[in-house]
Amino acid sequence: MNMMKNILTVGVLSFYFLTGASPAADDVKIGVVDFQKIIELSNSCKVAQTEINKQGKQMEADLNDRGVEIEDIKKMITQESLVMSKETREEKQREMRIKIYDFKAIQQKYMEDFKELKNQIISRIQKEIVELIQDIAKKEGYTLIVEKRIAGVVYAPLSADITDAVIQIYNSQSPQSESKKTLNWVNNDLCRLMIQYENASGFCDKNRE
Repeated sequence: MNMMKNILTVGVLSFYFLTGASPAADDVKIGVVDFQKIIELSNSCKVAQTEINKQGKQMEADLNDRGVEIEDIKKMITQESLVMSKETREEKQREMRIKIYDFKAIQQKYMEDFKELKNQIISRIQKEIVELIQDIAKKEGYTLIVEKRIAGVVYAPLSADITDAVIQIYNSQSPQSESKKTLNWVNNDLCRLMIQYENASGFCDKNRE
């Protein structure tokens, strides 16, 4: 899909410049935007990243606690091996293997869930930005607006780059309500992704307060 959009963008530009098709050259107004820069400097993305980092520390603490439990069992087996019965030692070893397996599984799940959450948030922000750019294009009379990285823009005058203007308008649109909406996105998705874990109930209850 993205490749098709790129081909269409380049095709439209080539059509205008090579054939001189209407609208007339004097009427053509082309803008350039840097999507990556817009996302990085948007208030919504900053709010989301801050919340993700905060919750990430809680997940890291959970993994650390599980790691300590594994180390404690390992030390017990080592230190008390001479006085521990065979049955007890085998049971402790089995318990440690289970905890190690759980630790690795949860660690992997955390990583996958964070990646999924990041992609979801970026997708939502991109949708809002695209709608804003389309609105700007209509109001300002742009014939075409291209993404400079995807479209492979080799050169464009500074006057054609509307990235900073888009960032300013996007961040000025109800910043408090937008930040709250983004925060709700993050909290709702994190609760959904963590509901299967032991600490999910407390985590979600805390974020509902």
